[in-house]
Amino acid sequence: MYKRLSNFLETNKSLYKYQFGFRKNHSTSQTVMEVVDKIYQYCDNREVITGIYLHLQKAFDTVNDTILIEKLATYGD
Repeated sequence: MYKRLSNFLETNKSLYKYQFGFRKNHSTSQTVMEVVDKIYQYCDNREVITGIYLHLQKAFDTVNDTILIEKLATYGD
């Protein structure tokens, strides 16, 4: 199932370009590098930086299966 869903999402370009976790050839450490790079850019331009980080423990356990299936159906078979 993972293979089929992953292939579908990649083929249809349904994932956010900065979605690094759980993707082939993408590492969560790339996320850190992206954030640090953006921080340096804002610092160089003397702009204000604000960050909010959340950790959602067992986030997938809170997903309503019915809603998920309906949303997936809108993307096609």
